Amino acid sequence: MRRNENGDLVIKVDEIPKNCVIVIGDGKAKIKELPAYGELTVITHQQRVRRIKIEEGEEF
Repeated sequence: MRRNENGDLVIKVDEIPKNCVIVIGDGKAKIKELPAYGELTVITHQQRVRRIKIEEGEEF
């Protein structure tokens, strides 16, 4: 993931994890791989992304 000379975000699909989420906030972008079992929560405050919280579980 990178920006080109025009400021556009360029994402090459073959370079990112198979199952992931891309979060864009405040001019920044982050990629987080999804856990096998669990939850991914995006926490915001005043319309801005503050945290990405991952809670992993295990199949019983």
